[in-house]
Amino acid sequence: MPEMTCVEIAQPGGPEMLRPTRRLVPTPGAGEALIRVAAAGINRPDVIQRQGLYPPPPGASDIPGLEAAGTVVAVGPGVTSPQPGDRVCALLTGGGYAEYCVAASALCLPIPEGLDMVQGAALPETFFTVWHNVFERGALKPGETLLAHGGTSGIGTTAIQLAKAFGARVLTTAGSAAKCRACLDLGADLAIDYRERDFVDAVLEATAKRGVDVILDMVGGDYLPRNLKCLAADGRHVSIAFLRGPKAEVNFMPVMLKRLTLTGSTLRPQPVAEKARMANALAEKVWPLLAQGEVAPVIHSTFPLGDAAEAHRLMESGAHVGKIILTV
Repeated sequence: MPEMTCVEIAQPGGPEMLRPTRRLVPTPGAGEALIRVAAAGINRPDVIQRQGLYPPPPGASDIPGLEAAGTVVAVGPGVTSPQPGDRVCALLTGGGYAEYCVAASALCLPIPEGLDMVQGAALPETFFTVWHNVFERGALKPGETLLAHGGTSGIGTTAIQLAKAFGARVLTTAGSAAKCRACLDLGADLAIDYRERDFVDAVLEATAKRGVDVILDMVGGDYLPRNLKCLAADGRHVSIAFLRGPKAEVNFMPVMLKRLTLTGSTLRPQPVAEKARMANALAEKVWPLLAQGEVAPVIHSTFPLGDAAEAHRLMESGAHVGKIILTV
């Protein structure tokens, strides 16, 4: 069996626990494709997995990496698309930090015309997440207003662009004047420096006290009760991560009075069939926008595969704007 280089988590801990090693090239099973990886995206769940707080779901690779782009080299039984030679980007349950990975064929999307492998690797995790949470769970409609926290994260830069592309008004938060400028450059209507101003006051002022229709929140903790103050009647609050912890004390009176919806999701454990449905929607509604250049992944920096630890240090520093990518 041929071998490949990959990056494994030696044991739970800091970035130094990411270590290059040699393993057997995986074999695609029924409904799977084997991809020769050209680039792999780094995401916050990779950091949490490395810390020992987010184990891979049953049957998934223990190698980190939830998205990759590359060339299909083989397919398992029952796969008609993609085919060997196709350039794809894929949503993974793990295994992206490697020279080869397997992906469900239904979660392999063609790299949009005009985009390279690095840009392709920046798409799956953030675009699936934003599509499902902002447009499906949050049901954002043209003419409505979105508040996206963490505007310069991979999720944030994607949410700003997609919400604008589909006709919404976008407010966002970020942690410096430079990051706020980056959000405005991407199309945000208002970027609030949360270190300088209370975002609740800023949102209510910007909406003439009406509030926003949808909030995409990856902060959690004490942001939750503050977010509820920012929601308009019939507003939707969507939780996707908890940088400040998963628990909060909430007064449910405004939930009832304003008829609010509190929802959220995680992408990785969802069934392949559900993620395939999202993939089909993205291919139909979002991939054309990428091919036309109306929306584009924001790449902060790239690192060679062997420097995954340095890439994780950058992600944890919070200094990046957009995506961090490993190149193979």
